Amino acid sequence: MRRSTPIAALALAAISPFAVALDRGSAPPVPAGAYTIDKPHTSLIFRVSHMTFSSFTGRFTNITAKLDFDPAHIANSRVSVTIDPRSISSDNAPSGFLEMLSGKDWLDAEKYPQMAFRSTAVEVTGTNTFRLRGELTLHGVTRPITLDATYNGGYAGQPMDPHARIGFSARGKFKRSDFGVSIGIPAPGSKMGVGDEVEVVFESEFTGPALAQ
Repeated sequence: MRRSTPIAALALAAISPFAVALDRGSAPPVPAGAYTIDKPHTSLIFRVSHMTFSSFTGRFTNITAKLDFDPAHIANSRVSVTIDPRSISSDNAPSGFLEMLSGKDWLDAEKYPQMAFRSTAVEVTGTNTFRLRGELTLHGVTRPITLDATYNGGYAGQPMDPHARIGFSARGKFKRSDFGVSIGIPAPGSKMGVGDEVEVVFESEFTGPALAQ
């Protein structure tokens, strides 16, 4: 038993900076201010019905975002997200498939090289949950959209990561036909085609002001 004591002490010393950083009771509060997206910890996926047999899942890999965050009053926060439609990707995509999706019949990325979301209001629904209302620009069309979101917490910084870090999850649905992308939608009474309703799921971390000394 005595031999294990130094090992335990070394282990505690090694993890103590992380324990302090993640202990919300003793850590400094997350600061308000400007935050930028942490791309390695961000994903944007979409799902759409394929003949009701399955939900085809794809993603966009080139995303930028800016967040003005107020942890004391989340309703005052604002976010803007920009997506490159040419960065569309999916698992096991056959040859030419992704080029077709970014092409003229679908996203028409050459004509509309940017998709964007800009928040217009934040409605708090719980301790860490809220509805994020905003405008989605897709295929050259801008329409309102609402996302259900969760603030997953964060910290003001720690020795291994000396900037504030916060994380969010969000999801929502919209009809692609509202944005002029109607190709492949099944005829009334039929399942042959690709669904009109698109589900989006966004997971992201943001980094912000430097840790106060």
